[in-house]
Amino acid sequence: MQRALCRAAQRSRSLSSSRRHASTLLVAEHDGTKLSEGTLAAITACAQMKPITLLVGGSAEMAATAAKADGVDAVQFVDNDALNHGVAEEWAPLVEGIAKTGFTHVVAGASSFSKGLFPRVSALLDVAQVSDIIGVKSEDTFVRPIYAGNALATVKSEDAIKVVTVRPTSFDKAAAEGGSAAVSAAAVDFSATGTTTWISEEVAKSDRPELASAKTVISGGRGLKTGDNFAMLDSLALKLNAAVGASRAAVDSGMCPNDMQVGQTGKVVAPDLYVAVGISGAIQHLAGMKDSKTIVAINKDPEAPIFQVADYGLVDDLFKAVPELESKLP
Repeated sequence: MQRALCRAAQRSRSLSSSRRHASTLLVAEHDGTKLSEGTLAAITACAQMKPITLLVGGSAEMAATAAKADGVDAVQFVDNDALNHGVAEEWAPLVEGIAKTGFTHVVAGASSFSKGLFPRVSALLDVAQVSDIIGVKSEDTFVRPIYAGNALATVKSEDAIKVVTVRPTSFDKAAAEGGSAAVSAAAVDFSATGTTTWISEEVAKSDRPELASAKTVISGGRGLKTGDNFAMLDSLALKLNAAVGASRAAVDSGMCPNDMQVGQTGKVVAPDLYVAVGISGAIQHLAGMKDSKTIVAINKDPEAPIFQVADYGLVDDLFKAVPELESKLP
């Protein structure tokens, strides 16, 4: 009888906590000067889960910039160099500690940063993670793709603290200016764990748009045969002010670096125009680009699966078609 009463009391506390008014801790991703596109999209996604508190780590100066984002109610910052490079081992205990101060949701844009951080946060909080959502039905119900995007699942979380990542391409980006959130130092004791040491990073710089946020994307696949042939796409992209991506097959064969990969295990993009060159259209690749507004496919195989999702298809040798297409552009 005592055990039954204990279980009833625990269930009562659980239900009480699940009915708390929503309050969102949004973990900000930034480059030291501006918020990422994923964070701005997450602000929009959290409109039903206000108030929104943005957690900024590594730079007190960045907190003032983040406070200008439209839709943010408050900004908490932790000024510590250990947080500057997004090392998940340092971030996880910090996010866990702040999340327990009264937040019902912990949210971030789906990115390499959150993919490393949020599973750790979920484990520390002992809750399930809802990943890569593309829709918000209510404070506890979300829509996310499953089976490589071939089906959509509506997921209801009954956890007291909901840990959620947001697919950036599925939500409009909040304005980076126009807000006036209150800024304060996070009321937590934070000290670096020292378990992981940041050594260095190599960032590829380009005058072209970033792949994840570009309005036009040109991607190459195994049909290009060698990495040197990607120069054709670079030349075409220059005229279209486009980003250049690649299929997993092209990345796995060493033709281009991993950060160019588009697909379920790479970047998910939804540009106004997506041009697939020499890409067969494997399911995992389609999952990363089929939400593009207009899809153009160039492939010499008329049975290639890419043509099933393409708005326009050209069955031709890409080594002939791409140079001809470029010559027609101003």
